[in-house]
Amino acid sequence: MAAPAPVYAPARAGQLPGNNSQPTRFQVGLKNGMLYNASDVEIKSPLFGRSYLLLDGQRKLDLGEVGFYEDETGHYVRTTLPNSTREATLRRDKTGRISLYSITSSQYNSGPGGFGNPGYGRYGYGGYGMGGYPYGGYRTVKTEYFSKDNGPIQDLNSRNLMLATTDNAGAQQLLFDSRRYQRLTVASYVVGGGLMVAGLLQSLRPSDSGQAISPLVYAALPVLIVPIVLQGKQASNQRQAISLYNSVR
Repeated sequence: MAAPAPVYAPARAGQLPGNNSQPTRFQVGLKNGMLYNASDVEIKSPLFGRSYLLLDGQRKLDLGEVGFYEDETGHYVRTTLPNSTREATLRRDKTGRISLYSITSSQYNSGPGGFGNPGYGRYGYGGYGMGGYPYGGYRTVKTEYFSKDNGPIQDLNSRNLMLATTDNAGAQQLLFDSRRYQRLTVASYVVGGGLMVAGLLQSLRPSDSGQAISPLVYAALPVLIVPIVLQGKQASNQRQAISLYNSVR
């Protein structure tokens, strides 16, 4: 049997095999239908002026003209968010009949204890967070959305997903359970928050034995941890429902 033909010249001693040329690998699509290929794509946000894309260090494209673009970190689309007229840049995280998109941002939480608020509607998985105990702090929030069959962007929540997957009984059951976890999460926050407030008020009252931390404060802590567990179950069910729906041809 003849030896296979070489696909590149063997490297000399002390040299790396292959070459260091960079092929065109990223695409940028404009809203007017034009398509650009580039080996390097950067987003620039000057202090004064409008944000733009810089292709190969030369061509500038106003971000308002861009429909989608790719760079080393992934695939991004420019579109309006639900209940908004302003455009935003969303990263595509998953493709399929139901595709997932997200925006990651930093938010400051000044609430006592640093507990973030539960996130429904616009805030899907990752819409919760904990700041710097006990004075709050910055937290990273991943706001997630989805699109069915490349249609409009929708908030990632169990209600919207149930409406989008009515033709798949398995996905519907998973999302029904996800909504149940959501209701339990809200109840846990209400009960835990009530215990915490009552405990703090009780602790501030003077007593004959001196000021002491109320047992209600200690009782509130495990209750406030429950939503973190339920949040993970809720997100897991949503992911399973999406994967199941996308697997059906």
